[in-house]
Amino acid sequence: MTREPISLQDLRRRIYAKAKAEPSWRFWGLYVHVCKRETLREAYRLAKQNDGSPGLDGVTFAAIEGQGVDGFLEQIRDELLAGTYRPLGNRRKEIPKGGGKVRVLGIPSIRDRVVQGALKLILEAIFEADFQPGSYGYRPKRSAHQAVERVSRAIIAGKTRVIDVDLSAFFDNVRHHLLLEQVARRVNDAEVMRLLKMMLKATGKQGVPQGGVISPLLSNIYLNAVDQMLERAIAVTRRGPITQLEYARYADDLVILVAGGQGGEAMLAQVHRRLLEELAKLQVTVNEDKTRIVDLTQSTESFGFLGFDFRRVRSRRGRWYPRRTPKMAKRTALLHKLKGIFRSLRSQPVKWIVERINPILRGWVQYFGVGHATRCFAFVRRWVEQKLRRHLMRARKRRGFGWKRWSSPILYHRLGLFHDYRVSWRLATTNALPAT
Repeated sequence: MTREPISLQDLRRRIYAKAKAEPSWRFWGLYVHVCKRETLREAYRLAKQNDGSPGLDGVTFAAIEGQGVDGFLEQIRDELLAGTYRPLGNRRKEIPKGGGKVRVLGIPSIRDRVVQGALKLILEAIFEADFQPGSYGYRPKRSAHQAVERVSRAIIAGKTRVIDVDLSAFFDNVRHHLLLEQVARRVNDAEVMRLLKMMLKATGKQGVPQGGVISPLLSNIYLNAVDQMLERAIAVTRRGPITQLEYARYADDLVILVAGGQGGEAMLAQVHRRLLEELAKLQVTVNEDKTRIVDLTQSTESFGFLGFDFRRVRSRRGRWYPRRTPKMAKRTALLHKLKGIFRSLRSQPVKWIVERINPILRGWVQYFGVGHATRCFAFVRRWVEQKLRRHLMRARKRRGFGWKRWSSPILYHRLGLFHDYRVSWRLATTNALPAT
């Protein structure tokens, strides 16, 4: 009797169900699923969907498509099965962060992206069963907006003391031996562990590269112990349906909110101490200069999370609510990016500028249009209109902004400039991050 081959989707569902039902189970026989043609094909599809620049080998998706995807994937599969696969190093790319600082991305080759993606497809099904409700970063069916909503609900519920945590260069300092130990608690497959170890060693002696396909999953595995500690704290301090503590984490961005009132200060200190203890076990350093304890009952105090600035304000009806606005640094970064496009296309037709800036504006507004961004959006809209009008007047060798000559209907309807700056009070479920 021959069995029908199980699809990748069904396999992942079964692995997840097993992991959820038996939290101490160690999975074996996983490597064969990593090497399956269907797994590699899906990993390639996801890599191509995300596009991205080539790695150290310079091979592009266009080159792979030209020579044949099937042959490309078959060669990877043969190397994996023969045990001869070796990952290349990552191409370093610096991304400006503002303030003169840069974020260094590690760009793997497309070949390595496919292998990382295949391993992620299998391991993710296991560890998703272990991840906690307060973790939102780079997880299926979870988003940054949901994390923002969780924080907002906590503020409404009276959790006004906030630990705004800043981890020092987290991705660069992940200890490989500790990460491998955490994975091995759930994975009893020597070939999978060997493959993962090779991937980590290709990045250096420690750390996981920002830009690697599997890096977000590995970072969530690494910090899951912190989430578990916070979930235990929530359970211990619960009083019936009322909780005294809440948290939200998106990758290395973490905030903890504690109820004010009697006992709040003691609980805040205890949670802070336990957090430092748990992070010390992982050899993760907290940036003491940027980690802040905020009291939202003070009208002057606020904290940042996922690009939003949170503060607690009173409505006209006397109710307290969280006010979410785009951080000034995010608005500045957006305008700086747009200014660079206007400058680089100074002598080009206006339609080229509109085509370039529209997707940026659309993504930025979709992300930040979930709170109290009306004033910020009005500023951005007015700034873009002025820059575009100035470009049009300069093209005709005239001064000024041409307010009468280039009316808003002409900019938005004839030239097609993005104009949907609506603000929604209902949070969307997009996984997008600020386009800055």
